[in-house]
Amino acid sequence: MKKLILIAIAFVTLQAVAQDTKKEHRNGKKEMMKALSAEEMATIMTKKLTLALDLTKEQQVEVQELMLIQATDRKQKIDERAKMKTSKEAKTKSPSAEDINKRLDKKIEAKQKMKSILTDEQYKKWERMQEKREKQEKQKPKMKR
Repeated sequence: MKKLILIAIAFVTLQAVAQDTKKEHRNGKKEMMKALSAEEMATIMTKKLTLALDLTKEQQVEVQELMLIQATDRKQKIDERAKMKTSKEAKTKSPSAEDINKRLDKKIEAKQKMKSILTDEQYKKWERMQEKREKQEKQKPKMKR
């Protein structure tokens, strides 16, 4: 009986340690991405899509342009959030309907551009990748503020 209890305690301890390392890995990746420039982020994303979708050179150039636009917007939003963290009004501001509409409009525009760049087969695979990514984002626990 004592051995069984010791094994159970060891298992629980092992689980706790494993979860901590996953969290640290994710935070390290976030910090690395914050340190990159918009051009570097766009290049990395383009290369990942090239590997996943087997893009041609022409498609790579067009996807690179699209990713650069998205990365620039993302960097701008990160900078805005950093400035808002220091100001007191940021704590009371929540996303407005206008902000949500702008974000969704950009998402629709990017999706249409990707549809025009990719072949039907590539586009279907890209959509599956996006759905998987959205599921993972929803499953992530929200950070405590």
